[in-house]
Amino acid sequence: MAEASTSHERKKPKDILFDDIVIDVAFHPSKDVIASAHICGEVNVHSYSTTSENQNLMTLDHHKKSCRCLCFSEDGNQMFTASKDKSLCCIDMNTGTESWSKKKAHECPIYRDDDGRIKVWDTRTRACTMELKECEEFISDMAIDKNHKLLLATSGEGTLTVFNIRQKKLLLQSELFDSEMLSLAIVKNGTKVVCGTGEGVLNIFNWNEFNNISDRFPGHPMSIDCIVPITEDIICTGSLDGAVRAVHILPNRFLGVLGRHGDLAVENLSVCRDKRLLASCSHDQTIKFWNLDLLDDIEVKHEKAKVSERHRPLNPQDQFFDDLAQDADPANLIIQDDDDDDSEDDKDSNDHDTGEESIEVSGSSSDDDDNDDDDGNGKNGKT
Repeated sequence: MAEASTSHERKKPKDILFDDIVIDVAFHPSKDVIASAHICGEVNVHSYSTTSENQNLMTLDHHKKSCRCLCFSEDGNQMFTASKDKSLCCIDMNTGTESWSKKKAHECPIYRDDDGRIKVWDTRTRACTMELKECEEFISDMAIDKNHKLLLATSGEGTLTVFNIRQKKLLLQSELFDSEMLSLAIVKNGTKVVCGTGEGVLNIFNWNEFNNISDRFPGHPMSIDCIVPITEDIICTGSLDGAVRAVHILPNRFLGVLGRHGDLAVENLSVCRDKRLLASCSHDQTIKFWNLDLLDDIEVKHEKAKVSERHRPLNPQDQFFDDLAQDADPANLIIQDDDDDDSEDDKDSNDHDTGEESIEVSGSSSDDDDNDDDDGNGKNGKT
């Protein structure tokens, strides 16, 4: 089990409170700034600090329906947003105005529902350069390799699909799993892919061996709705039970719980540029910050963790984690075996060509576009 020291003070920004549900969150790549997407369609940009109050820098209302996802460009000068109103927008961060937009970027509302279509956009020409539909159900998450050559996507049908975006074609699709795939992250220096599932299991694939998993790590009591890599060995997961957990991959170990959003599902996670802070958002209308310095003190032991220790807080001083609340939570009683196979037979990833093409990737959905009420339930439609 992991052991952590509490000898030094943990600092983090105050929570940011809103009047509606936050669906996505993203840190700026070079400034102490964080952006949030909301169910009402607004996008908010805040500055954050550990020593002073957070400040609202910008509020945008360019989407008619809920803004479902957002991200910054690598230089931070642009922000891309996608919406249930089927639009894709690029915001100039210096002026707060739209640089360009595609009002009908997809035939269906973008992201996290039932269409299964993926489009790749060239931000220079503002044109779609690739459009493929290889999944029958919703696209839940996407990641791209460091060379911007291979795009990986998880789907609600229970597959991991890999596209070669330079050749504009499907490369490989995994076998169909019983549980929906909801999230993914590339770890271990590009040699492993970790996918979160609806049954609370982390499926681990070897790079270039995407047909079937190499390892399977159960233990989350409910679905794993989002994953963000912290180091090459550690990921943080957001779950339907409201917990944000730190997990070590190979050897597969739960490091502890960074924090909670009560019993409300964690919608999304984002890690800041120096990887000292993690942000999470949920249906509690709040962005919460978690101090990743806690992970510096952890020693990963090779023996399996006790069931009673897997879901302990990394910071014992947190008010969220009193013993009575943990004992009363029935989700903590639904625990599977630590892991089926702790194989550390990591294989070297193949070399990839480098490339300079600037791309933006979007996935679409097919819920009723006449329905103005977004459920805000994230990737798997659960509350």
